[in-house]
Parts: sequence; structure tokens; C-alpha cells
Amino acid sequence: MLYWLTELAQVHTVLNVFNVFRYITFRTGGAVFTGVLFVFMFGPLIIDNLRLRQGKGQPIREDGPQSHILTKKGTPTMGGLMILSGLLVSTLLWANLRDPYVWVVLGVTLGFGMVGFYDDYLKVTKQSHNAFAGRTRLLIEFIIAAAACYALVVIGRPSQSTSLAVPFFKDIVIDFGWFFIMFAVLVVVGAGNSVNLTDGLDGLAIVPVMIATASFGLIAFVVGNVVLSDYLQLRYVAGSGELAVVCGGVLGAGLGFLWFNAPPASIFMGDTGSLALGGLLGSVAVATKHEIVLAVIGGLFVLEAVSVIVQVISFKLTGKRVFRMAPLHHHFEQMGWTEAQIVIRFWIISVLLALAGLATLKLR
Repeated sequence: MLYWLTELAQVHTVLNVFNVFRYITFRTGGAVFTGVLFVFMFGPLIIDNLRLRQGKGQPIREDGPQSHILTKKGTPTMGGLMILSGLLVSTLLWANLRDPYVWVVLGVTLGFGMVGFYDDYLKVTKQSHNAFAGRTRLLIEFIIAAAACYALVVIGRPSQSTSLAVPFFKDIVIDFGWFFIMFAVLVVVGAGNSVNLTDGLDGLAIVPVMIATASFGLIAFVVGNVVLSDYLQLRYVAGSGELAVVCGGVLGAGLGFLWFNAPPASIFMGDTGSLALGGLLGSVAVATKHEIVLAVIGGLFVLEAVSVIVQVISFKLTGKRVFRMAPLHHHFEQMGWTEAQIVIRFWIISVLLALAGLATLKLR
């Protein structure tokens, strides 16, 4: 909105100081600050209201680690509302609202957030983890992702929007044609559910999400800049630079949320936040044409999802479990690692994976 008002009033032609609103870097910083400030200001009020309305809080799985029944019982969920509110305010305030990429990514984020919110609502009201049918939830996610990916293909350049670039190789590009939409939908839905599976310990999901989001904010800025993208031999995606502002909003709101989610958590992110943030990462990766790089930067989420898939397949085929418990972070809990050890070590892994993913920007 500030960008639009500046352009509309042409105040930058009168006072040069208003030129800063035309720079993505400045507006990204503004989005980070706004996200943090919003969550700090309204976070306690949101938590108090959710605690009052939810009563018993998020139900704790009986088949999960037994320690969680004692330490996490009664903690309210739906903390993703704090993050999404901070993100929405930051984006509407600082982003160029004429940019279609901003609206597509916001659409996926809020759409997935609504699915997660309904899932959380059913869990809290029915005190059950099986209230929302998994197939129905996935179907809705696929519909949202399909609409968004179709829009991204239409928005982009015809020769580029349906193709997949391979990291480390500047000349290897695979054009899927319209089948690319199917691939992109899997990326978005897979990202959403992978982050959802990772959200199981205090602070475990939000920090890797912030690390991945900050990384893709940088990628969006680079590929949306014709000079930088040409220098790094990346495919230029006109308009995608505005997604750096959106990522800045996530980073700021995430930092604010972490203040309340740090162990022992005052509130859980819930599916409201984890599904939405995963969907955001997936849609940004598709928009910036860095789908494979998402699997590297978000490698921790991939490992968590793969651990569940392997566990289910192994148990159904052989009756035996590969891991002591899935997702992966519960496996390490059963091995005797403390919650703090798991969380911090997973954060370290996320940083290393982000650095590896960002290295692909130059190693071509």
C-alpha cells in the first residue's frame, strides 16, 4: 500500500527521501519490522483468547512420546493465526499490490491456512486427531495448489513458466509443457504437508521455516532483478522480486511467534500455521523457478516427510518399523535426546542445508 500511495502521489519526485519506498530491499526490511511488531503487540491478546476458547488446548496424541502428555497438555494451538496476521499486515503495507505473484502466493498461504484452521478447530472441539478426513483435506489442498500453479504458468513467460531448471547446470532445462502444473502442485502440497509433519516440538518448525523463507526471499530478489539474474546466469522472472517482501513478512512474524513458541511454548503453531507456511514456501519456489532447490534448502522437511513414508510402507509390507517412532524428531526423542538437543541440532542442519541451496545460485 505504501508503494502504491508513493507512486500514485508521485511524492518521490518532490522529496527524494521517498524514493526508498521504491526499493525492494527497504520494503523487505519494513515488512520484517512490521511483522515482528504486530505479533509482539497482539500476540498476548491472541494467546489469551485462544486459551479461553479452547479450554483443554490441542489434544496430545496417545501414540506419541509419553512425555508430551505431561509437558504439553493444555497448551493452546492455532498460533499460526499470529503469523498469518503479521504476514498479511506486512504484505498489504509494504508490497507492490499490483504484482500478481504477491496475490498468488498470498492466496495459497491463506487457503492452506484455512484448511489447517478447520483441522485445528475440529481437533480442539472434538479432542481428536482424526476429525478431518485426510483424503478430503488433501483434495482441498490440491484444488488450491492447482489454481495457484495454473495462475503462475499463465503469468510467466510461455517458454519458461512450464519448464524446470536443474541446479548446478545453466543449460539444462526440462520443458514439461502443461504437465508442469501437475509437478508444481505436488511441490506446493508436498511442501505444505512436510512442514506440517515437522511441527512437533517447541520451536522445531518455525526456525527452519524462517531460514528457508529468508533464503527464498534472497532468491526472489535475485531472479526478479534483471542485472543480478543475468550475472548469476539464472532465469529472470519479471515481478518475482516482490516476493522478497512477502518473505520478509514471514520472517518478521515468525520471529515474533518464536518469542511465544520458545520452550516451554505458550502456544503451538498448529496446522493453521504449518500448512500455510509450507504452502507459501512451495508456491514461492514454483514462482521463482527453483523447485529443486526447495528440496535442498527445505531438506529437513523432506527428511521428516520421508521418515513417515518409509515407516508406513515398511510396517504395511513387513510388519516392522524402520524408526522407533515417526516423524524423525520423535525417533530421536525415543533414543534419549532431549527436546532442546533435537530442536537446536535440527536448526543447525537447516542452516547448513540453506547454505548448500544458496550455493546453487553461483555454482553453475
